[in-house]
This record gives sequence, structure tokens and C-alpha cells, in this order.
Amino acid sequence: MQRICLTVPTNRECTATLAEVVAEAAYAAATFPSVEVHLLVLDSSAHFEAHARVLGAARNVRHLDEEAQRDFLRRVISRSGVTKPDFVLDLVLPAALSYGACTNRAFLIAAALGCDSVHRRDSDLRYQTFEGRTVFPIHAELLSIGKPAHRAVTVEDRLDPALRDRTVALVGASFVGEMSVDLHEVRAHPAYHDLVSLWAAPGATEEEKRELVEESFTGWAAFDGDRSVLDVVDPMRVDMHNISFHGLHERLPLPPATDTIGSDYFLIHVANKARLPAVVHNRHIVNFHTAERKTDAGFLAYQVRFAKFVLSMYYFHFIYQRMDSDDPAEIAAIVRESTWQEPDETRIDQLERAYRGLGGRFTGVADHIREHRDRLLDESRRDIDDYAVLIDSWAALIEAARATDV
Repeated sequence: MQRICLTVPTNRECTATLAEVVAEAAYAAATFPSVEVHLLVLDSSAHFEAHARVLGAARNVRHLDEEAQRDFLRRVISRSGVTKPDFVLDLVLPAALSYGACTNRAFLIAAALGCDSVHRRDSDLRYQTFEGRTVFPIHAELLSIGKPAHRAVTVEDRLDPALRDRTVALVGASFVGEMSVDLHEVRAHPAYHDLVSLWAAPGATEEEKRELVEESFTGWAAFDGDRSVLDVVDPMRVDMHNISFHGLHERLPLPPATDTIGSDYFLIHVANKARLPAVVHNRHIVNFHTAERKTDAGFLAYQVRFAKFVLSMYYFHFIYQRMDSDDPAEIAAIVRESTWQEPDETRIDQLERAYRGLGGRFTGVADHIREHRDRLLDESRRDIDDYAVLIDSWAALIEAARATDV
């Protein structure tokens, strides 16, 4: 029996999304009789009871608030014997929002449940429909995840024959609908290129920057029939709200950076650099923006998360350019080496100018960056240092989680 974990982390009201994910779990169990589906909802929201009512219809469901998560993590950390247990607890359950940390908790709980793979969804999604049926991504995921690459079920096979006996470590797709980063209102503004191009790799040509800006954060074509490709993953083709992992998530955690979008995408790049077999399909989810992002406080918070993403790329590009395996010790060493660079003062100055160039309420983001310039630079470096510590601890945490009751 193949045991899988379908997970949704949330800090907001999302009853409609959870109802769709419950239906996806039921679909997976009915369509794949050899699969045992465990639905995991990590709920940091103020809507726990409403969510619980929706989840009552699901089988094998774990719905954990932050206190339940903290209790589990404390027991895992104690069993693991890691040094600085309180610090490690802060990395996997920080007080601030962290896209990487919430997914790391799902990885640890999935290990405790004995699950072979983790299938992540987000709380601001819907599923497409086609010819009267819901297009569930888990269908494409379960056809291939965890299988030897030569047994993957795909429409097209582009994989290097030398990799065909390796396990499919990742299956994912992207999205349709609203942009994944909330910048659509200024996409036609000339300063949009100045802002988005800041996450390009060092040495990128103007043409490469233009292509990056054109492709970044936009969705794909609506579903019109299954298409899938077996290959080494292109990180620009998949999103973390529509993805599954096998094995890789137990070798390496995600960066636990706080208030930083994109901090949870690291394993996709590891899969690419280590040449792990992957399947990219077209069962894209439907992305939408919540109303909270449109409030003044929500707008500023979100744009600061984007700014921190841009600053983090100074370190991540350094890592990506040197990484060529999924070996935790090797990657931890590269992560640490990345922090030996001088602070990225040029990028943060360009970031402030780009936001100021957008005008309107984006000027307030520029003012915030100027006021908190030193802190933002310090945080971006500290986040990378923290990640190295978590990588060092991860094997012990996974082993301890396997022996811990949820």
C-alpha cells in the first residue's frame, strides 16, 4: 500500500478551498485503490472550527492548530537530540509567517504518518474543470511519483536514458488565473521591468532579463486534455502550491525564512541541479488573490515579502550556481559560503528606486525599504545562516519524526 500525505497549510479562512481538497483526497482514494491518502491541514488561522466542519467529511484527516503542531515538534526535537532545541523549534515554527517552515512541518508530520510522498496545495486555490469534471492534480502525481523513471506514466519522455533507473522525485504543475505575485496592477508600468528583473542571476544579459520578466509569475494555458513530460524539472514550470515530492523532502528541508515569498521553492532547484527525474504536467490549479492583500496593511506586508525575496536571491543564485547534487552536507557548505559575500547594498538601492518609480502606494514600500534598509539586509543574511543550521539538523528530525505519534 502506497501511503501519501496531501497537505494544506493555512493562516486564513479557506473553507471553499478545503472542500475542494477533501474532494481531491476522496478522488485519489477511489481512483488509486493501492493508495492510502492522509489529509493534513496545518491551521494557524482564526477559523479552525469552520475548517473542522468542512474536514469532517474526509477520511484519515489530521487538522492541527499551532498548539498541536508545537506539541508534536517539541516531542520530535527532544527525541532527535539536536543541539539548541529551542532555536530549532523557532526555525520550524517561527512566530512570523514562513512559507518554508509551514511546509517543513508538513514534511515532518508526513514522516510520522509513514507517508512515502507529500502533495502540497495552498489555501488560495481552486481546481479547473474540463468537460464537466474537476481536474485534480493528484491524478498526474500518483501516476509517477516515487516510481522508477522508466515506469512513469507520461505523454512525452525527454529524460536522459542514463537517469531512467532513478526514482521520480518530483511531480508538479503550475497555475492559471491571477498572477502568483500580486503585481498585476502595475505590469504595464515601465518600472515593472526594473523591479522584477532584480531577481535575475548575476551576469544576466538584458535579453535574458526581458525574458525573465515576461515569464515571471504568470500562469499557463487552461486544461484541455492531459499533457505531461518526464525530464529534469525546469524550475520556471512548476509552483509550490501544485507539487509533490518523494524522498527529496526527507533529505533536505526548505529555507525557513520569515516574511519572504519564494522561500519554499528551494527543493525544485535542488531537483534540477541534481538531475533528479521529474514529471511536469498541465493539471494547473486556479490561483486567486484574497481580499486581505488589497488592504493597506496587507498590501505593504505582501510587498515587503516580495522585497525580501529579491534580496534573498543574492544568496540563492550563489548557491544554485555551485550546487550539483542533493547531498545535504555539500549543500549546507555552499549555503554557509554564500553568506561570506559582502552585503548586497546595490540590489537594495535598486529595489527602493524601482518601487519609487511605480508611484502611488508603492512609494510607501520604497519608504519602508529606506527606513528599514539595514534590518532587511541583516535579515536576508541571517535567514541563510539559519537554513544551514536546519539542514544540519534535518536527518535527525526526520528520523525522530518517524518514531513520533502525531
